[in-house]
Amino acid sequence: MPAQVLTTDDLYQFKLELLEEIRTLFDQSKQAQNKKWLKSAEVRSLLKISPGTLQTLRLNGTLPHTKIGGTLYYSAVDIDKVLSQNLYVQKTFL
Repeated sequence: MPAQVLTTDDLYQFKLELLEEIRTLFDQSKQAQNKKWLKSAEVRSLLKISPGTLQTLRLNGTLPHTKIGGTLYYSAVDIDKVLSQNLYVQKTFL
């Protein structure tokens, strides 16, 4: 297998592409944070949970929701509260 030679221009181009991808991820994150109400799919994506887990959080009252028509909406503030209330801090002993 022949060796490939990387130039400084190649590395610079890689850096630019990587930074652009990082910016895109931050922009998507900011958009989700700036929304006052999120739909089910957005909440599942944000929390990385399944539809069944989201339904369980709804049914046991952990995550309040509003239903308009057939669409469920969740308050971004309520999601932050649930995350803060369930914050787990691991204690380490030296």
